[in-house]
Amino acid sequence: MSDSRLVSRDRAWALVTEHVQSESLRKHLLGVEAAVRGYARAAGADEEAWGFVALVHDFDYEKYPDRADHPFRGVEILQSMGYPEWVTRAILSHADYSGVARESPLEKTLFACDEMSGFITAAALVRPSKSIMDLEAASVIKRMKDKAFARAVPREDLKKGAEEIGLPLDQHITNVIGFLRTEADALGLRGTL
Repeated sequence: MSDSRLVSRDRAWALVTEHVQSESLRKHLLGVEAAVRGYARAAGADEEAWGFVALVHDFDYEKYPDRADHPFRGVEILQSMGYPEWVTRAILSHADYSGVARESPLEKTLFACDEMSGFITAAALVRPSKSIMDLEAASVIKRMKDKAFARAVPREDLKKGAEEIGLPLDQHITNVIGFLRTEADALGLRGTL
């Protein structure tokens, strides 16, 4: 499935550092990568390949935040560098408005982890501990019901992502929390714990 040199983590990180200056966007990409890699491990899938796609899925967003451009510009850049269709297709499929339906397990997992990892990060950062280490799914579900909290995150996407990977919402949240805990220091989510 993957040319291991082309979809290496080093190459993904080079793309991120070249195109993304925002610390918060870099942390978002790292969070999605941690979650998608976790699911790849659990499924026995190619963790490097899945991690590459997750780490670069929004690398064009800082320069091209509009729906007319993102993720299309990033895909054009990747195509010009010789990345295979399964990489660009997965990136296109994470945006419902791209017209590319999610079909593969990678595509469904990227979508399921994109908004969820960001929402869980926000839920962790408002805790007194500012930590993911003591965050539980019930707390995240409670935050989902608060329409003012992280209002830019569509709740229906959080639910749809879990459905697309065939998991109950609370199990998906628990999984993503666990995957993000493994990278708590890099994500700035250890807090005071």
